[in-house]
Amino acid sequence: MLAQQGDKLPVSAFRPDGIFPTATTQYEKRGIAINIPQWIPENCIQCNQCSFVCPHAVIRPVLATEEELKDAPKDFVTLETKGKEFKGLRFRIQVSPLDCTGCGNCADICPSKEKALEMKPLETQTAAQVANHLFSSQLPVRDDLVPPTSVKGSQFRQPLFEFSGACPGCGETSYIKVITQLYGDRMLVANATGCSSIYGGSAPSCPYTVNEDGHGPAWANSLFEDNAEYGLGMALGVQQRRSKLTDLIREAVNAEIPQQLKETFHLWLENIDDGDKSKIHGRKAVELIERELAEKQPSARQRTSLAGEPTSSVRALLCDILARKDYLTKKSIWVIGGDGWAYDIGYGGLDHVIASGYDVNILVLDTEVYSNTGGQSSKSTPTGAVAKFAAGGKPTRKKDMGRMAMTYGYVYVASVSMGANKNQFMKALVEAESYQGPSLIIAYARASIMDQYEQEPERRKESGGIRILAPVQV
Repeated sequence: MLAQQGDKLPVSAFRPDGIFPTATTQYEKRGIAINIPQWIPENCIQCNQCSFVCPHAVIRPVLATEEELKDAPKDFVTLETKGKEFKGLRFRIQVSPLDCTGCGNCADICPSKEKALEMKPLETQTAAQVANHLFSSQLPVRDDLVPPTSVKGSQFRQPLFEFSGACPGCGETSYIKVITQLYGDRMLVANATGCSSIYGGSAPSCPYTVNEDGHGPAWANSLFEDNAEYGLGMALGVQQRRSKLTDLIREAVNAEIPQQLKETFHLWLENIDDGDKSKIHGRKAVELIERELAEKQPSARQRTSLAGEPTSSVRALLCDILARKDYLTKKSIWVIGGDGWAYDIGYGGLDHVIASGYDVNILVLDTEVYSNTGGQSSKSTPTGAVAKFAAGGKPTRKKDMGRMAMTYGYVYVASVSMGANKNQFMKALVEAESYQGPSLIIAYARASIMDQYEQEPERRKESGGIRILAPVQV
């Protein structure tokens, strides 16, 4: 398909259900950057901010033991890792040179007195860094040493959104990448048509990927005008499936099952709406169920005499639970789209979903213009702003969707800007996902989030990460 030979593919080459393979952008290796970052170890303070803001997930921290580094390339320089949690490990920042777009966000954000990243011509880096990147990709992911809810800790987790075809310095993709690092292995995404659907799922390349367990975001794109309802449909479907599973587990608790399994079921029921705990207790339950079924496997004589009927109601009950094991872990349901969808064309549906009270997380990637059509004014555009196809400037003020959502009284609302306050964004993200109800995160996402914040200090001031536009919005 990339070679424009798609018409040669027979219909049989495609899945009838429309499912497309994920994790394919890692094979493109386009090498389109002019300059890419070079890591300077002696200047690095190991804060991971460069990885945090990278729009394409091409720059990542690496943790490895001395034993694992035994066969490392000669240029694979590492440092002693700072922090008692990382005792015995070596640290490195590694760039994937052929996936980098050269935006420079990583070098801009570096807080070291002397920058730990310098932009260098691509041709000076590929000889050593391609081999280094390949080696680093074979090292184990150590994501359980520190909590992932901090800026630094989140970046030790594998991003399950990588190497997208978004523009260099894209202000949107950094948000999505970080969300997948925290919740990607149990994430369902309803994506509105727009920039996020183009870089998120343009055949044949898919930037959404999976972890070593084969778990990753399940992504689908709906229309521009009904994406919020589409995501609500996902939530209702998941709720129905989990409700049936809950009934089965409650029935099993009252049946003749081993005490350890009964206790595990009780713990799962108590933590059914906690993502991490439901995953832990769910995995334990699966392990115990499989052990119980294996130990009490019916004999050939029993199977024949029963003529295919289950050997017992308890066994049948455990088999039913096992058949639904993919719903033991609480799903993290996200509705994602731009401001053109959220503020304007899809607002009616978005308002309906917010008002519904269901546990849906909504991420609005607010570029303040219709960016997918080249730059038109939208309801999200602030007063006086000039866009490419709105040269006269916006005569009215920006629609305050956050305040409108707050009037319901039961909706979690956050306005975030990664370029203004990374910690406030992380706090809002964790609070929104854990809130048992509708959540709305409005994420400021102009073309290059770092450049915009640095270049417009007179228009912006930091207030706990909440964006304040002076003098119109206060």
